Amino acid sequence: MIIVTGGAGFIGSNFVLDWLAGGDEPVVNVDKLTYAGNLGNLASLEGDARHLFVHADICDNAEMAALLARHQPRAIVHFAAESHVDRSIHGPAEFIRTNVNGTFSLLEAARHYWSALGAQEKTAFRFLHVSTDEVYGSLGPTDPPFTETTAYAPNSPYSASKAGSDHLVRAYHHTYGMPTLTTNCSNNYGPYHFPEKLIPLIITNALSGKDLPIYGDGQQVRDWLYVGDHCAAIRRVLEAGRTGEVYNIGGWNEKANLDVVHTLCELLDTLSPRADGKSYREQITYVTDRPGHDRRYAIDARKIERELGWKPAETFETGLRKTVQWYLSHQEWVANVQSGAYLKWVETNYGQRAGAGASA
Repeated sequence: MIIVTGGAGFIGSNFVLDWLAGGDEPVVNVDKLTYAGNLGNLASLEGDARHLFVHADICDNAEMAALLARHQPRAIVHFAAESHVDRSIHGPAEFIRTNVNGTFSLLEAARHYWSALGAQEKTAFRFLHVSTDEVYGSLGPTDPPFTETTAYAPNSPYSASKAGSDHLVRAYHHTYGMPTLTTNCSNNYGPYHFPEKLIPLIITNALSGKDLPIYGDGQQVRDWLYVGDHCAAIRRVLEAGRTGEVYNIGGWNEKANLDVVHTLCELLDTLSPRADGKSYREQITYVTDRPGHDRRYAIDARKIERELGWKPAETFETGLRKTVQWYLSHQEWVANVQSGAYLKWVETNYGQRAGAGASA
């Protein structure tokens, strides 16, 4: 069996669902269930003996050690992380605790467990750490995309905390010989995405008749990766990746934020038109940019294609249409995740930025 941390979050839950849809190897799913962890994402697995959910904190080293001893996994796939840049600006302490201290705690538990395995099991074991392209910093308009050897230059408390966790994973391989793997992905989107990130925020706000907030001039560029493609890449890295290596996972889809929002509005105009016949573009509003906002990310994903034969199956257009259709058909899920605590957060983050630009 494998252990997945953060398996009730956006990418983690998609990975668990994808893993069990493709085979029968059991998953022990460990999640603290913070605001972004949602057992509703896993409702289809209720009663499935292949899936065991454990409510636990990766920072609890004793509990992690006991979990490994009890379940004897052949691999750990580590998604658990605080992941929202804006939240890291408002409250960085939790990001250091979870992303740095939590990864350290998990690595220590894994090291002791791995060290005690028999020779065959020890060789087969893997610790796969899921990270982000944001650790590499920001690119200029004509800079080449990030490769696995790009120097780290994190610019937010979030990306700095993920960089710290990446370095710990690297150190555990080089110091102790632990068979680790690290993946650095670009911006994910797709089903079960908590509506604080750009794409689900725009979809849910549009359908609710609310403003569609655009930071600054909206020309920040990101490489967009459909979450199903990301899950397939992680499976492939776990299966055949070389231990100690880093693999960048990207969608080959560089898009400016404003272009993403315009495309979303066009899709919604077609799939769920406004009652007044106007375009959802009418709801676009420009707000003050966030501090230290990186201008451009781009992933060079040639290494994983060359070594492991993976490349994304979805184009940006096909992935985005699937995503919009999923949100339109899962309005109850959206309503359930938009709790009072979430609404308070949106007001904290966007309310203070309002009025900084003109409606588009």
